[in-house]
Amino acid sequence: MQLNNQSPSLFTSTKEAKITIKNDYLQTIQKRFAAATIIIPLIGTLIALKFAWDFGISLMELELLLVFWFLTMVGGVTVGNHRLLSHCAFKTHPYIRVALAILGSMAAQGPVINWVSNHRRHHQYSDQIGDTHSPNLYQGESWGKLRGMWHSHIGWMLSGELTNSTVFAKDLLQDSVITKINQQYLAFVFLGLLIPAMLGGLLSGTWIGIWQGFLWGGLVRIFVVHHLTWSLNSIVHLYGSRSFNTSEKSTNNVWLAIPTGGEAWHNNHHAFPNSAKFGLQWWQVDLGCWFIRTLEVLGLAWDVKVPTLGMIEAKKTAN
Repeated sequence: MQLNNQSPSLFTSTKEAKITIKNDYLQTIQKRFAAATIIIPLIGTLIALKFAWDFGISLMELELLLVFWFLTMVGGVTVGNHRLLSHCAFKTHPYIRVALAILGSMAAQGPVINWVSNHRRHHQYSDQIGDTHSPNLYQGESWGKLRGMWHSHIGWMLSGELTNSTVFAKDLLQDSVITKINQQYLAFVFLGLLIPAMLGGLLSGTWIGIWQGFLWGGLVRIFVVHHLTWSLNSIVHLYGSRSFNTSEKSTNNVWLAIPTGGEAWHNNHHAFPNSAKFGLQWWQVDLGCWFIRTLEVLGLAWDVKVPTLGMIEAKKTAN
């Protein structure tokens, strides 16, 4: 399906409501959850590395890490939370929509509606006042770049700021199924730890296999997926190449393209936000797009939006 030049309006005008919610209790809870989200996977990763140093690491641990990285980073974050729910870049069967939203929740990056709200807000105010996690808001200040890197990678979550979902994700708030998944977020995070732990036990036939599965397919995987995703806020808005002269400072970063499932073709994405395809050149590997194309071949995805060659050239010419 050809990408339409007109992007659908997915959020309420900011003239009608404030973009953040001011509530001391909820902001305190947000800070505590954010701290746990950052610290617990870090501790788990350090423990896993200590075990690997002392006793070695088997193929099973690496396979669980890779499989659950693919399911949550590629299936959950880039295809589900980002291309499907945030940008409506394709349509799919309700069961697939639910599965992708659950995988996105298992990535442990916050409830799905919160994730989408923050991301849509980022696009509306990208690299300007109002952007949730721009690294470019402290330019000209002493240590401005370092401060910006910290803020965009981790610091923004610890601020306790709450994006108003009634402004940025009203469509999802009206979706009873997605709302239910949003409410059961912690249960799906737990499931994302339980499944690899049980698989580790089944594959190894040992109690230590359960522990290793919990660590490598669970906590280490969450740690890796977190920092890959956060690098899109920090590194990819500072370092890389720019094919399109977009209004913000997004870049294409070849080194992060495969680990992020294609997300690091970020300048391409900002040029065509509603496109299901981020890798616009033949050599730009885009695992997220391949995932969607596989669903399309199986008849499970349709109305897949991609820019035409003419649209791409016109955008470059406009530079």
